[in-house]
Amino acid sequence: MLRAEQGFFGRFGGSYIPEILQPALEEVRTLFYQVRDDQAFWAEFYRHCQEYSGRPTPLTPCRNLSERLGGPQIWLKREDLNHSGAHKINNVIGQALLVKRLGKTRVIAETGAGQHGLATALIAARFGLQACIYMGADDVERQYSNVFWMRQLGAEVIPVQHGGRTLKEAMDEALRDWAASSRHSHYLIGTACGPEPFPEMVSYFQSVIGQELQQQSLQAFGQAPERLYACVGGGSNALGAFSGFLTTQQTELVGVEAAGKGADSQAHSIRFNHPQAAPGIAQGFHTLFLQDDDGQLIDTHSIAAGLDYVGVSPILADLHEQGRFRPSHASDDEVISAFSQLLRLEGIIPALESTHALAAAIREAGPEHRGQNWVINLSGRGDKDIFNVARALPTAEWPAFLQRELQRLGDQP
Repeated sequence: MLRAEQGFFGRFGGSYIPEILQPALEEVRTLFYQVRDDQAFWAEFYRHCQEYSGRPTPLTPCRNLSERLGGPQIWLKREDLNHSGAHKINNVIGQALLVKRLGKTRVIAETGAGQHGLATALIAARFGLQACIYMGADDVERQYSNVFWMRQLGAEVIPVQHGGRTLKEAMDEALRDWAASSRHSHYLIGTACGPEPFPEMVSYFQSVIGQELQQQSLQAFGQAPERLYACVGGGSNALGAFSGFLTTQQTELVGVEAAGKGADSQAHSIRFNHPQAAPGIAQGFHTLFLQDDDGQLIDTHSIAAGLDYVGVSPILADLHEQGRFRPSHASDDEVISAFSQLLRLEGIIPALESTHALAAAIREAGPEHRGQNWVINLSGRGDKDIFNVARALPTAEWPAFLQRELQRLGDQP
């Protein structure tokens, strides 16, 4: 795994937080660096991943889709089969073990698609912790099924009403809460962003994906895959999958961002190679952020709530500068098309976030790649996306109960 050097990955990373948070952050930093090479800690982590989350997750061939495309064999790393339905549970288990060692009784989280919030609520219930989860008000509406379960699990879910009402604002509020409650609370950040040591720490917990994928690829087709695709919001699932292949050039790594309504529109979430993206400092760290001419963070858009973050992991920003992975993007329309293809051809319901990676692979899977093996990290499942998908499909049927539910949420089909 990649390790920070004095808190930085190349020129990105660092810790830019209020003085009031320094003691709490130093607690986390000291403990993480202690357990980073502690085999007993990792044995406990893997045990919980197996007993509670159901790891290892399988590597599934998509034979029907691959035959339709006429190019490479497409494989899915099935993080959607984790308990909670996404890769987020890996990180939450790891941080919960740290929380117990710190002696804290409450966890704070931010969430976009709700998968990290749900995972936090689940592990809080299992470990006997209080959970407070901040979520942009727009995301609460888009991902209401996850909000419902978080509350049933005993978590407090606080909709954030200001600004863009999405993940950026949720993270801001979580940091404010932590500043006021750090003596008994831990900020259980959900992605590989934020001040040091969170980017490295989250990527370590997610590296279980890449470790499994290394072995599974050898067992399934005798070598590393020629390409590995992962969607990129903050970067946790991408770094988890990429981690097993960073030391070899045999596998091309492709990170897929949300093009939303188009790369040339004002409604997207593209941070790599985009004129509106530039290095900056916000939310406690230095990385690439989407900014206006005055350096203010701008609103983002994606059909997938988990990808409309304004920044990106400092680890990915550094890997991009090194030329170690190739950024790509997929539009909302491409995502809905890819979603339907996987659903109808393979009987798998992917999360809209993960479907961005699938859409990019489908677009690039020409006959010139026949004989190759491409893996897509299917980071989550699509149960949570029923309203978004139904609205996007022109042939969707709208039963009366669903009409009423959407109206109650302030939405119209």
